[in-house]
Parts: sequence; structure tokens; C-alpha cells
Amino acid sequence: MSSRVQIGELLDLNKHPVAIGFREQAPPGIAKVAAAAVSGCSYWKNAADGQTFYTDASDHYGCPVGAHTHGIDLPEQQAEELQGLVGTMVELQYIAMEEVGQLPQLNGGFSVAVYAPLHEADFEPEVVVLTGNPRQMMVLAEAAHAAGIGSVSSMVGRPTCAAIPAALQSQRVVTNLGCIGNRVYTELSDDELYFVVPGAQLDALTDKLAVLMTANQALAGFHAGRVAG
Repeated sequence: MSSRVQIGELLDLNKHPVAIGFREQAPPGIAKVAAAAVSGCSYWKNAADGQTFYTDASDHYGCPVGAHTHGIDLPEQQAEELQGLVGTMVELQYIAMEEVGQLPQLNGGFSVAVYAPLHEADFEPEVVVLTGNPRQMMVLAEAAHAAGIGSVSSMVGRPTCAAIPAALQSQRVVTNLGCIGNRVYTELSDDELYFVVPGAQLDALTDKLAVLMTANQALAGFHAGRVAG
């Protein structure tokens, strides 16, 4: 079974894992997104719901922070909006000004992003976004550690979109709690969080995940037996 299918089935995820690829030009046979979203992470939700599409830079102008983390050069108006939004965040003590310059960004410029449910993607994804509950993320984290691709960063939330360049640059998994903007735009439930996997590491992660799922099931029975006494 392909790891693209297996990873979702092993974890019994309620939402499709999302494949995201970055390309120089629009791929043949894939339609452009019907309408630009107000947030870049909204495209994750669309793909998790079963849609396959691509976006260009202009489709991300409505999300100044997301455009920043994706290395997109903003027109003057949107650049001013970004500065205003950052200023508001700083004023609310949501983020410190020095943190803004430290946010991970995609390197090499941005042309086209392709989104699809992982099991239907006919392209090699740069990253895969998994959405699940803490128990599912627990096993994923154990599998990533076993595969030698565990996260070396703290499990931060803001901004959620920074998890994509963070995973690409480190070639390690990134666990993200989801920021308040992401939770509003994607309707992420209170008991869900994200796990972002570099596409090149997906097979290694899935191999270890199969082992860890079996181990956890056995250990759950062992611990339950001790509780029952």
C-alpha cells in the first residue's frame, strides 16, 4: 500500500492529509483555484475537503502574513496591510517585533503552489499537512523520532503557515498548535492540531508509524490490564 494512502488509514484521520507542491508554472490538468481566499491556510482546508487546484502569488495577497512566510513579494497596498497587522500584533503583545524577522520563509521565490488530498495527488509534494487529535499526533511524533526526523523546534502556533518553510528548511517534521487566525479560517476544532511532514520524508515516517501503531495498541492493553488490577 502506498504511504500516501497508508498514513491516513493507519491514524484513522477524520480529514484528508494535504499534499502541497511548489512549481515554476501551473501543472497541466490542474485547475486554478476558483477564488482567492482571505487566508493562505484556507487552501489547506479546501484540499482536505477533497479539492485539487493550484494558486499563484496573487491568490495569497489577501493573507499578508501567509504571503510573507511563503516568500511572496506583496504589492504596495498589501505590504502596508502587513505592516499594519504586524503593528497591531505587537501592540497587543501577541508577538514581539524582533520575532517577525525570525519567521521561516520559503526560499527561491514563489510561482505556483499545488494543493490536493494526499491520496489523490499525482505530483510529488514538498510538504504534507496532517490534521489530527493529540493522541494521533503522539504516535506521529514517536514515529518521527524513530525515523530520525523528529522536530528540533518548540511546538509553536503563530503563524501556522510558517510551519511549511520550517519543515522544508529543516527536512524534519514540525508540530504546530494552530494560531488563532488559522483556527478561525479553517474551522479547526479545539482538539485538533497540525503535523507538517517534508514530502521527502513521508515514506520513512510511514514505515515507522506502522510499527509504532502496533506497539501502542499492545501497550494500551498492557496498561489497561494494570489499571484493572
